[in-house]
Amino acid sequence: MDTTRRGLFYEDFEIGQEFKTPARTVTATDIVNFACLSGDFNEIHANWEYCKSTPFGEPIAHGPLVYAIAGGLQYASGINDGTLLALLQVDQWRLLAPVKHGDTIHMMSTVIEKKPTSKADRGVVKFRRKLINQHGAPVQEMETTLMYRRRVAS
Repeated sequence: MDTTRRGLFYEDFEIGQEFKTPARTVTATDIVNFACLSGDFNEIHANWEYCKSTPFGEPIAHGPLVYAIAGGLQYASGINDGTLLALLQVDQWRLLAPVKHGDTIHMMSTVIEKKPTSKADRGVVKFRRKLINQHGAPVQEMETTLMYRRRVAS
């Protein structure tokens, strides 16, 4: 048995099971770095003067940046460590509120479906994910389907 893994296997997930990740503060540096990485320098993300004329008053994080942080938060929770095989699908991704520098977000994930695959060493788990800010307000939500390792019978 491999004792170095802290991740959960397909068999460890139960329908209705909930997971709360650690929290992470989004910084202005995160927003700028994501703009550099993606090439998305839209003024809503990169121009303080422009943003003063928007409902947000300042640059906001890119939606995909917040989604990427969600992946990191799930990894930080430990459930994917050494057992995640693939991201298969994202459905019903909704951006509900802006995320600004200084906002601290965490993720709540609920297992909503699971099914084995035709291969005995893997199974599919579907989560309903909600990213929540420091005020308890949801900022993004989605359904995410992931493939995990199964325990192989010896």
